[in-house]
Amino acid sequence: MISLTPLFSGSSGNCTLVESATGAVLVDAGVSGRRIETALEEKGKSIQSVSAILITHEHNDHILSAGTLSRKYHLPVYASRGTWEAMHSTIGTVYTIRSFTEGVRFALAGMEVEAFSLPHDAAEPVGYNFYADTQKITVATDIGKMDEGLFLYLAGSDTILLESNYDTKMLQNGRYPYSLKQRIAGEYGHLSNGEAAAICARLVSLGTKRIILGHLSAENNTPSLAYAAAKEQIEACGVHVDTDMQLAVAARG
Repeated sequence: MISLTPLFSGSSGNCTLVESATGAVLVDAGVSGRRIETALEEKGKSIQSVSAILITHEHNDHILSAGTLSRKYHLPVYASRGTWEAMHSTIGTVYTIRSFTEGVRFALAGMEVEAFSLPHDAAEPVGYNFYADTQKITVATDIGKMDEGLFLYLAGSDTILLESNYDTKMLQNGRYPYSLKQRIAGEYGHLSNGEAAAICARLVSLGTKRIILGHLSAENNTPSLAYAAAKEQIEACGVHVDTDMQLAVAARG
């Protein structure tokens, strides 16, 4: 049995706990170490049960305390080679750094882990699939666009943390400069609510039973807008939210 629990999610910080029957890992550590320790304690967990930190990419909202936690608790840090090169001067010395080959599974904390490439404006960003027994769990945020190759990594997940970053109208009408709006909505930016909703509909049609919408923008989105967009497209496929599957929105960092 494996489970996924977002501790923090959004442009101000990201950290997700993934647990198996015999171990646990953190995906990203983008808020202070103390906040992560407290969040785990509030859920009846302990940082002592964590075996490693897996990094998606080098932006600060994903790596803020990775070095601190690694040194303090002797946790290995897993990252793509490009991500490590981009972040090592920021996070400092770590207990140990481990890289991987995208698409090739490796064993960790009672699970098999598979990293896959994502289109985002970072050095070598990845998402992660986790497998145990017949279960598959996915963490996929910071996605500029979805293509069929990427969708195949998501397809068949029982539970997925999927980015639903911005509402298109809020972004267009918001205070951000035009260049930043273009970056967010571009091929290496983030998924809109509408784009995420369409992906959700495809996933549930293939059997996904739990979707958590994450990495919402504090400036250009609201939980209710993201949830409503996804629910509408899911139920248009004949799947009923709460009855046939679970849909939720992760708390912001």
